Amino acid sequence: MKSYLKKSLVAGCLFALMLLGNESFSQKNSMPVSVSIFNEATAIPFTKFTTRPFHPGIQVGSGFAYNQHRNHQWLQTINLIYYFHSDLNHGIGIYTEFGYQYMFKNGISFSPLLGVGYMRTYSVNEEFALDNGQYVKRKDKGNGRLMPSLSLEAGYYPKKNFNGTKFFLKYQAWAEYPYSPGFIPVMTHINLHAGVQFNKH
Repeated sequence: MKSYLKKSLVAGCLFALMLLGNESFSQKNSMPVSVSIFNEATAIPFTKFTTRPFHPGIQVGSGFAYNQHRNHQWLQTINLIYYFHSDLNHGIGIYTEFGYQYMFKNGISFSPLLGVGYMRTYSVNEEFALDNGQYVKRKDKGNGRLMPSLSLEAGYYPKKNFNGTKFFLKYQAWAEYPYSPGFIPVMTHINLHAGVQFNKH
């Protein structure tokens, strides 16, 4: 990935964080904090719901609403994510999502979200490079890639209010691009999250 693209993605995520930290903005918008654990898998999106074996991950995030009504809102999230795939790699990333959320009278909500971010992965296996006819161990400096995503989230607000606690399940389809140009251009993943969101006022 070209350096200017990396900088643009990181700058966009940092801008969202600055909005969250802005005192005047925060006074008008509650500041949600979400934490989820998830199972990561390399799979074609929407062909599987759960996979085995379990590859653990954790995500911590926040966000804000652009225009909030009683039962629906447009929203943006900002998230830090880490996963460990025992057969492939482990990765750490930052990404932002834009989405729409609708809440029914019983407190159940539904949200489609589109996201983009930056993911850096490190191999779980030793790496070697050919040097003067011999293979020598090479330090893994990691690989940085674009991280587009599409997520579907189902949630439940016990108090039937967007500013209250939410429990949620989230199906996230995402990709690493470019992965291995000329061989595997795109590597697709699915994450199945279970988490909770609460608001910091």
